[in-house]
Amino acid sequence: MSGFTHVTVIGSGVLGSQIAFQAAFFGKEVMVYDISEEILAELPTRWDRLAGFYVRDMEATEDQLEQTRSRLHHSADLAQALAEADVVIEAVPENLELKRKVWAQIGAAAPEQAVLCTNSSTLLPSDIAAATGHPERFLALHFANEVWKNNTGEVMGHAGTDPQAVQQVLEFAGQIGLVPIHVEKEQPGYVLNTLLVPFLNAATHLWVQDIAEPEEIDKTWRTATGSPLGPFQILDVVGMETVYQINLNAGTEESKKVAQRIKTEFIDRGRRGRDAGGGFYTY
Repeated sequence: MSGFTHVTVIGSGVLGSQIAFQAAFFGKEVMVYDISEEILAELPTRWDRLAGFYVRDMEATEDQLEQTRSRLHHSADLAQALAEADVVIEAVPENLELKRKVWAQIGAAAPEQAVLCTNSSTLLPSDIAAATGHPERFLALHFANEVWKNNTGEVMGHAGTDPQAVQQVLEFAGQIGLVPIHVEKEQPGYVLNTLLVPFLNAATHLWVQDIAEPEEIDKTWRTATGSPLGPFQILDVVGMETVYQINLNAGTEESKKVAQRIKTEFIDRGRRGRDAGGGFYTY
């Protein structure tokens, strides 16, 4: 069995907070790092919100939630946050240079035994590995949003990853309530996003070309396929910052148009997705 008992999560945003709560719910000691105490001060509100989902979807008891909260810790001091880490999971915005910068800092401060994981949804481990200084113990562990419910844990190494690290992370994923998915070769988007991103891109194409409104596009998909969510409802769950970064980095003229429209119509107006109370829809 994996010996991971202490987890450090880098980034306390939508996915980072979910990853932390999920690991703590399944018995791990979790330290959350972010760049300021002001940002970390928002965590109790996030824990309360997540607790409601765990009651609704996981039938969590008050005792379980109390124990979960007791295992959650945070720090704006990176060295302190990493001091006891068996595994580090990074969940910072989807920007390659930012991730390389963050991983250089983590690699310099993390314990020798710590396995290093990125939750990047589009970037390859080999794009980042050298920056860590420890490429042999660096790989990807990709969580789906709403991790307690959409609980795939995609594990993907690069050519230089130690196979033992891959096995440890597969075991760890199972221990925190995920369904471990071994992605055996590097693939942009892993399995989930290789399927999902073209679907979402098709939806934003219809929107940015003024072919149909988001509500109509979603209604079409839900009605014709029986799916519970349409693409724009999914984009609200993903969050506008991530949608913006992915489209900005895609490099096509159309993706740039999508990114600009997301910024001006949503991010600049504080409509950052479902977790913020509004995106394409109001919650």
